[in-house]
Amino acid sequence: MRNTATRVRLTAVVAAAASIAVLAGCSSSGHSGSSASASSCEPAKGKVTLQYWNTVPGMDKVVALWNKQNPDIQVQTKNISNDQYGTISNALKAGTAPDLAQVGYDELPNLRTQNAFVDASACSAATAAKSQFVPWTWSQASFGGTGVFAFPQDTGPMALYVRSDIFKQHGLTPPKTWDEYAADAQKLHAADPGLTMTFFDPNNAEWFNGLLWQNSAQMYSYSGNEWHVTVASDQSKQVADYWQKLIDAKLVRTDLANGSTQMYAAYQKNQIASYVGAAWGYSMFRDNLPSQAGKWSIVPMPTWGGNSASGDWGGSTVAFMKGSKHLYESVKFNTWLNTDPQALALENSLGGLYPAATAGLKLPALSQGVPYYNNEKIFDVFADSSRNIDTNFAWGPTQKTVNLSLQDAMAKAAAGSGTLTGALSTAQSTALKSMKDLAIPAAAGK
Repeated sequence: MRNTATRVRLTAVVAAAASIAVLAGCSSSGHSGSSASASSCEPAKGKVTLQYWNTVPGMDKVVALWNKQNPDIQVQTKNISNDQYGTISNALKAGTAPDLAQVGYDELPNLRTQNAFVDASACSAATAAKSQFVPWTWSQASFGGTGVFAFPQDTGPMALYVRSDIFKQHGLTPPKTWDEYAADAQKLHAADPGLTMTFFDPNNAEWFNGLLWQNSAQMYSYSGNEWHVTVASDQSKQVADYWQKLIDAKLVRTDLANGSTQMYAAYQKNQIASYVGAAWGYSMFRDNLPSQAGKWSIVPMPTWGGNSASGDWGGSTVAFMKGSKHLYESVKFNTWLNTDPQALALENSLGGLYPAATAGLKLPALSQGVPYYNNEKIFDVFADSSRNIDTNFAWGPTQKTVNLSLQDAMAKAAAGSGTLTGALSTAQSTALKSMKDLAIPAAAGK
C-alpha cells in the first residue's frame, strides 16, 4: 500500500492542480465560499447536531457509537444511496446541504466547480490529519495541497469473485487472463445455456472506468495549460471490443444492474458464475446471499496478457460541505470516522469499506481469513491489487457528465443500437463539449 501511494502521488497532484486551473478559468466562484477563516473553526458554545449523508450500509451503527461517546456533538446520518449526487446537488441549490457528505474521488472536481465545499484548513486538526492517510488519497481530497475539502474514506482495488463450486463442477480453474476468462465463458455457456460467466451493467460507467483503468487507458491528462482528452484511446477500445464480443455471443448478461434485487436473484439461482468487483463489495454477497457461504472465492482480476496491472472501482471521501456552521465539530467527527481503529473496523465489517487511512490497513480483520469466503485471506488479494493499480490515471473536471453520456451510449449498444467502441467516441465528444461549455481549455489527445 505504501509503495502504491508513493507512485500515485505525482499523478494525483497533477490532476488536482489541473482542476484548480480549470476553476480559475471558468468562473470567479472557484474560491469563494471554499476557504474558511480562522474564526469559523471556533468550537460551538453548547451542544451541536451535525448532518452526515452517505451510502454505506451499517453507517448508522458507526454513528451510534460516536453519539454514545460524544454527547455534546451528536450526528444524524441519512442514507442517500438511491440518488447520491442528485440528492447532494438539489440540497446545494436549495441551500440545505449537510455538514458532511460522502463524495467519490471522481466526483470531487465536478462538485468543486459547483462551489460545493468549504475549506477546513483553518482547523489545525484538519491539516494535521494528512499524515494519517495514504498520500495519493489525501492529494485528491485536498486538490494538490490548496486546502482541505474532504477526508479520504476508502478505495476500491478490483478482483474477481468466483463461484468456486460452479467452476469445479465444469472442470475450470480461475482464469489468469481475459482471454482465458472469455474461453471459460464459452465453455460454461455451452455446457449450460442457462449459465453465464458474469453480467455487463451498461448503466455503470464507474465500473467500466475501472476496467479501462486496468488497461492503462489514460482518459485525461493535463499539460500546456489545457486538458488532453483520450477517453476513446486504443487501450479503451481494446476493453470495449472485448466486452462487445462477449455481449454479441450472449456469454454475459446485460439485463442486470449492479447491486439490484434482480442481480442477487440471478446469483441465488446459480445463473452466473463470477463477478468483477472491488474490495468494498465483499460484504454484498455475504449479506445478501448467506446461503452461498463457502461457495465463493476471491482471486486476482484477469489480466491483459503478461501485464499484471489491476484497476480501481470507486472509493470515496467525506467532504466538508458548503454552508456548515460547525466546522470545528465536523473536523472532529470526520477525523474519528476515518482514522479511529474502532470506527474503521465497524465500517469494514458492516459496510465493506477498504480504508484509506494507514491505520485502517493494519486492522486485524484485514489479515485474517473471512468465514464466508472459505476462511480465505481475501484482503491479501485486494492488497496485491492495490499495489498493481496503474498510477497514471486521472479524472476529468466534467466526469459526471461524461459518465452519464457513456452510460446512455453503452445502454443503447447493449440493446443492439451501436457498439461499446462507439460509446467511447460519444463520451469523448461529450467530454470535449462539456469542458468547452465551461470555458475549460481542452483538446483531443493522441
